[in-house]
Amino acid sequence: MPTVREAVYELLRGWRMTTIFGNPGSNELPFLSDFPSDFRYVLGLHEGVVVGMADGYAQATGRTVLVNLHSAAGVGNAMGALVNARFGRSPLVVTAGQQARPMITLEALLTNVHATRLPEPLVKWSYEPPRAEDVPAAISRAVHTASLPPRGPVFVSVPLDDWSTDVDREQLELLRERRVDAPGVLEEGAVRRLARRIDRAENPVFVVGSEVDTGGAFQDAVRLAEKSRMPVWVAPSGYRCPFPTDHPCFRGVLPIGMKSLAECLRGHDLVLVAGAPVFRYHAYEPGRYLPPGASLIALTQDPEEAARAPFGEALLVDVPSALRQLAGAVSHSGRPEPEPLPRPAPAPQSLPLSPGAVYDVLDDVLPEGTIFVNESTVDKEIFWERVRMRQPGSYYFAAAGGLGFGMPAAVGVKMALPERPVVAVIGDGSAQYSIQALWSAANYGVPVTFVILRNESYAVLEWFGGVLGTGDVPGTELPGIDTTKLAGGYGVAARRVETTKELAAALKDALSSGAPDLIEVPVGRP
Repeated sequence: MPTVREAVYELLRGWRMTTIFGNPGSNELPFLSDFPSDFRYVLGLHEGVVVGMADGYAQATGRTVLVNLHSAAGVGNAMGALVNARFGRSPLVVTAGQQARPMITLEALLTNVHATRLPEPLVKWSYEPPRAEDVPAAISRAVHTASLPPRGPVFVSVPLDDWSTDVDREQLELLRERRVDAPGVLEEGAVRRLARRIDRAENPVFVVGSEVDTGGAFQDAVRLAEKSRMPVWVAPSGYRCPFPTDHPCFRGVLPIGMKSLAECLRGHDLVLVAGAPVFRYHAYEPGRYLPPGASLIALTQDPEEAARAPFGEALLVDVPSALRQLAGAVSHSGRPEPEPLPRPAPAPQSLPLSPGAVYDVLDDVLPEGTIFVNESTVDKEIFWERVRMRQPGSYYFAAAGGLGFGMPAAVGVKMALPERPVVAVIGDGSAQYSIQALWSAANYGVPVTFVILRNESYAVLEWFGGVLGTGDVPGTELPGIDTTKLAGGYGVAARRVETTKELAAALKDALSSGAPDLIEVPVGRP
């Protein structure tokens, strides 16, 4: 009979989950002992980096990923990164080693006393099998739970002495053959009714969310917008780019306040939202949810989002399938075609460079198909205005706004999609949350280009302080951090540039180097 360890590796092979991200401890050694040659173990020096890499890898591949952490301490260190994974709906199976079963009641050293409670509410499901023989079934359930809509991380605690226990071969075969599916496709009559409402609207508008990109519906969203001649906004607080930013229908990213968002939708009588919460605000700005005379229909695959929205209609469907059906069902509209937005004027070349000037260079120099991982939070609106993204899977941002996502996620994305250039645009404050990701990039030879915007502050806090009217607050200044020297210590080539000409040359060199590279650019504060 196979052991629990053998059974789990066999199941993981069947699910194509042969890349494992982790930072091991003593409780995990029985699982990792005699590690199979057809698996890859990717080490991170901090659990936040481990989960961040797995998050980026899962989003880029679209597959469920196994994460291996160490007891309570490892899970605790990963909690900040799990916030992003949960909001980003990344299908992660997070495992953590538990103390041996005879030692749990004694609360011996490295016992995870409240194992299943610790990662909540950041996981969809949290479990510690009651018997060693139940571990393969628990892992199987975890994989399916993480993969079903809405996708997201799950957690399984495994006592270290479980891995050597025998399991029944017949039960293992049943687990191998098991398939779980949730189509959620609109029936034909519902498609016709919804298409008719779009056709009959005088001035409809289309709001697309990150799930359009994660679900592979990028081109269907374009087709629907073009046929119905709807202007397109990206939902606020988006973590992916669900529509080409230089398309004539594109209007930008909706603001994060109620009043401002409603003002952007003024004049529209129908708001069709696909793959986004309705709506994910940030700054408190009292006002109407929608402009007068507007109705809203939301297509979502998240029952919690459908129930939570305080206005409009919601259809619980598979969003990519629904968009594909609607794109085929709507009529070619006689409404005027949306006028393309004018390109912003070139940013001034004064020193230090403005973020806009940096983004102009990125847009001019980087090749078509470049993937951007953005964690320069204070100027993300400027990024969206100036950097053209035309292909699916071109943009990643921390789904929950938690800092520390960008650098490790870029490493994971590049590992998953080695054929596309990956550029991480990171604020110097954000970089300090996961600077250890540089070691993993160097150690595994992952050729990510890190562009660090150095303004020596948590500038986004200064900006938000202005929104809140708080005045000066302590703890926002970050003088004296030399990211180029930190990069050198981790084995990554690095340089500082000051002009657009130097930046353009450095970007070209970095992309052709075949190795991770870091470019630090002093910038003024927006």
